[in-house]
Amino acid sequence: MVADTTVFVTGASQGLGREIAVAFADEGANVALAARSDGIDETAALIDAPDRTLAVETDVTDFESVANAVDETVEAFGGLDCLVNNAGIAGPTAPVEETTDDEWLETLDVNVIGIARVTRAAAPHLRESAQGSVINISSIGGKRPYANRTPYAASKMGVIGLTRALAAEFGDDGVTVNAICPGPVEGDRIRNVFERQAEKQGVSAEVVEDEILESLMIDDLVPPAEVADMAVHLASSDSRHVTGQDINVSSGGAWY
Repeated sequence: MVADTTVFVTGASQGLGREIAVAFADEGANVALAARSDGIDETAALIDAPDRTLAVETDVTDFESVANAVDETVEAFGGLDCLVNNAGIAGPTAPVEETTDDEWLETLDVNVIGIARVTRAAAPHLRESAQGSVINISSIGGKRPYANRTPYAASKMGVIGLTRALAAEFGDDGVTVNAICPGPVEGDRIRNVFERQAEKQGVSAEVVEDEILESLMIDDLVPPAEVADMAVHLASSDSRHVTGQDINVSSGGAWY
């Protein structure tokens, strides 16, 4: 159960982050909607529970912004029980020799250091919770990488390592830390990935999609609701002894 707990979701302005935020709200949780864009207000309107939602502008590349957002959440709801680190970027789609230092640094800053920043700010509050949890959104792209996505693959494998280290740090306080590794999730983001890969390969986006689907055990894109449901489960009272894990929701796209 997650009813009456407080959850801080980064990247909650669209896509998977919005889906996760709505899923927690549907289960009766208080939800802080954190992102850089005003899409968080749209997510709040979609949830339509003003007393249990807080749209808070947050930039995960800026620790002051993160700390202020966490403090505002704690002040509004009286504590913090769960952190969902969902904010992330795709990074460049290019052979490694065509990538730049700036692209590498940006991808790692958002996808890995951003998680560390938010977790640092949330840590004292999570340790005080009776049901503390951290859920990091990684990717099967960190386990079974695709060509032309080196910064992304490195960052998402980094999320798995960070998850395991944090699980060891938080364990004595009863805070669980897990990663979810989605496969190709239905939505605009994966369609953009298909298009960029297609451009590099000189084929159509449909060809790229077909190749990826053929590599899965279930030849279908992952419904975002299934990833959101896993996040809710990992934060619930039913998962208090699940920690340090990287769990695939991937249509069979990775097996470890």
